[in-house]
Amino acid sequence: MLDPVVMFFLLGIVAGVLRSELRLPVQVYELLSILLLLAIGMKGGMELARQPFLTLVPQMLAVIAMGFVLPLLAYPVLLYLGRLPRTDAASIAAHYGSVSVGTFAVVVAYLAAREISYEAYMPVFVVLLEIPAILVGIVLAKGLGSGSSLRRSAHEVLLGKSIVLLVGGLLIGWAAGEEGLKGLAPLFFSPFQGLLALFLLEMGLVTASQLGTLRRYGLFLLGFGVLAPVAAALCGLTLAWLLGLSVGGAVVLATLAASASYIAVPAAMRISLPEANPALSLAASLGVTFPFNVVVGIPLYHWLTRHAYAIFGGG
Repeated sequence: MLDPVVMFFLLGIVAGVLRSELRLPVQVYELLSILLLLAIGMKGGMELARQPFLTLVPQMLAVIAMGFVLPLLAYPVLLYLGRLPRTDAASIAAHYGSVSVGTFAVVVAYLAAREISYEAYMPVFVVLLEIPAILVGIVLAKGLGSGSSLRRSAHEVLLGKSIVLLVGGLLIGWAAGEEGLKGLAPLFFSPFQGLLALFLLEMGLVTASQLGTLRRYGLFLLGFGVLAPVAAALCGLTLAWLLGLSVGGAVVLATLAASASYIAVPAAMRISLPEANPALSLAASLGVTFPFNVVVGIPLYHWLTRHAYAIFGGG
């Protein structure tokens, strides 16, 4: 059955195509973006607070490195093979270098149903993989100059709203821990799915308003939305094996690498790259990659992990 949250995205598309009067005020959308980014950051920070930090540092650095590499690999494919404008190629690359919280939830449920254990600190990787991709996407779109231009670009990238909210939320969650954040749960955590549903409703409306642009890139985005996750999953699986993760942990990391963001990165791109066309990135990430991963990808990544670990050892 289709996830109800995704149904809100489809509702937005249908309402937009039918030229409904449905609209979310700009202020409401901005508030939703802020709440979602903070909630994602704080959830990762709470999990980080439960772990012995120093023992996780090597794995965290390796995962962050992967977060930088994945969008850099996707960008030239989108720019030269897909012939997308630079800003759109950078935005889509950021989506695919980042992660999908929804897909993470699905792979966790998939492993739980099969009684396959995985490392408990995996939620930390979800947050860590959001930030590098956003940075890379902004830099790829706007470039870095020299001297004062370089300083201005670095300031814009590192102190942009989306990065400040994600990193700030992570640090708050880490410092306060689960107990300290109980009072904020009714605002940030309990209504998370509802906030996400409203956010995706707006994304559906925005996507519907620009569906005409998909006529030029639709076939390419369909192929990219299927093949890019498989290639990224192999990168995640290789890294998991090198880090000595369990089979379950490897499946999770491969899935994270294969997923494409439809929460944090769209919010960040809307703030940092308003000229990018969200119809293109969401059509690929939410319209193609998300259902592919849920239906085909996760079982495929599990199968690949089991066979890779059987051949090369590990787990």
